[in-house]
Amino acid sequence: MPRSVNHVASKARRKKILRLTKGYWGARGNVLTIAKNTLEKGLSYAYRDRKNKKRNMRSLWIQRINAGVREHGLSYSEFIGKLNAKGLMLNRKVLADLAMNHPEAFTAVINQVK
Repeated sequence: MPRSVNHVASKARRKKILRLTKGYWGARGNVLTIAKNTLEKGLSYAYRDRKNKKRNMRSLWIQRINAGVREHGLSYSEFIGKLNAKGLMLNRKVLADLAMNHPEAFTAVINQVK
């Protein structure tokens, strides 16, 4: 009996990896073993940095809120403490957007908190 190998599936697997590494520098884009290692590393970076992106965005929102609040004589921590004490349920993303793009609405929020 002849040896049976599934060339269709194995070729598809290789093609998938090489398609995902298209455009990589040198052998990373066209040699299977190197491409596989590079792809695994890249996917692990992508997974890690999806988490870091959330962290970085929160940090940016806090900086924007702090800058907006300091113009009105408060610090960020004072503002957030008073905001929670008043029971205003505005998250940092919304507050940062108000501080950047709608300063009059942000001033109204600050006056409500004071």
